[in-house]
Amino acid sequence: MSAYEENESKFMRKAKENPFVPVGMAGFFAIVGYRLMKMKSRGDTKMSVHLIHMRVAAQGFVVGAMTLGVIYSMYKEYVVKPREQQKAVENK
Repeated sequence: MSAYEENESKFMRKAKENPFVPVGMAGFFAIVGYRLMKMKSRGDTKMSVHLIHMRVAAQGFVVGAMTLGVIYSMYKEYVVKPREQQKAVENK
């Protein structure tokens, strides 16, 4: 039971540090699920082409989420943190 709680708290801690990781994971699974459901009505498209399009869309979403996560962390590190430090110096 404690191992489960440790894993759950670890996931929640990581999600709070990098909020775009769960967004990327959710988007990945949503795109894959949608494309798998859409596979029934793919028409003349070959299976391999359909799977490649699904993979590219899912990877594109994950890369976009990772990029936004990096931009967000850089914003926190280089914009928000210096402002807080400057306010702390001004208050002293």
